[in-house]
Amino acid sequence: MSIKNLTSFGLLIFIPISIAAEKLEWGALVVFITAAIAIVPLAIWLSTATEEVAVVSGPSIGGLLNAVFGNATELIIALVALKEGLVDIVKASITGTIISNLLLVMGLSMLLGGLRYKEQEFKPIVARVNGSTMTLAVTAIVLPATVISTSQGVAPQAISQLSATVAIVLIAVYALTLLFSLKTHSYLYEVGLVELEAGESGEHQEKPNLVLWIGVLLVATIGVAFESEIFVGAVEEATAGLGLTPLFTGVILLPLVGGAAEYVTAVRVAMKNNMDLSVSVAMGSSLLVALLVAPLLVLVGQAIGQPMDLNFNLFEVVAVTIAVIIANLISLDGRSNWLEGVLLLATYTVLGAAFYFHPPIGLAVN
Repeated sequence: MSIKNLTSFGLLIFIPISIAAEKLEWGALVVFITAAIAIVPLAIWLSTATEEVAVVSGPSIGGLLNAVFGNATELIIALVALKEGLVDIVKASITGTIISNLLLVMGLSMLLGGLRYKEQEFKPIVARVNGSTMTLAVTAIVLPATVISTSQGVAPQAISQLSATVAIVLIAVYALTLLFSLKTHSYLYEVGLVELEAGESGEHQEKPNLVLWIGVLLVATIGVAFESEIFVGAVEEATAGLGLTPLFTGVILLPLVGGAAEYVTAVRVAMKNNMDLSVSVAMGSSLLVALLVAPLLVLVGQAIGQPMDLNFNLFEVVAVTIAVIIANLISLDGRSNWLEGVLLLATYTVLGAAFYFHPPIGLAVN
């Protein structure tokens, strides 16, 4: 049995443990840790079910499913946190997910894949397209903060309206990227998937049971939503007890919990010498967060009366910009090796340390 299967089955025991921890009041830290661990196998099952349904439904529907459920765990956690009014943590989780996918996931993939294969190749055109789109997303994230820093005073209502406008534009851009990748230029994205299916032909001797995997998809989604309620309910008290700021919690801890499935998939295929798919998973997940998850959170937040906007902390903006620039530079030539993986991981470590020591004063302006 693979490590992924062991993890997805073994860690399910933490679901009843986390429920007991909450009901029996074992303390915020115990609830926080057990709920976080419980979310990991549910996220893996959610990702696996999406992949299996995609095998049956074909590339177009499968691509849409991946677009909808690819970052469902992060979206669910963020929605629950937003409902509870933890806007600072939600904003930080958006930037943290982008940073972790570009630096941590790609770094681990290039490092572990590079240790097995001297040099790995992937399609530079896909990396360039994703990089260009990420640049737009970063520009959209930078603009509201720039408006405030270059003005003597901006009304909160103006920032909300600007954020809503940008959110609608980003969602439209994401829809067009789906059209590009699934329809007009789908041939650019087919190589990685074909290689993966060929390499795992032994795992899919017959077509997956569609009804079974749709059921798993629904159950995993409900499970993630349920555990997210427990997790978010304890996150403030637990992290405060550990001396962690909302900024560090959102940027570092939440992406580690919600992005477990993407990490496993990207590293697994990289170690099978399929860097095309590994890079697509890492960069595609960042795009999904920047172009769809963040705008949706803005619109939902304004609809439910939570002051969610795109006015990110200036340091978050700088960190995301650094991550995008470095990821673009390293992926530009369509080749990777273990040293490039080390460079990405080193950048992530340095940024993580900076977020840890960043004071909470003036964390975010809503």
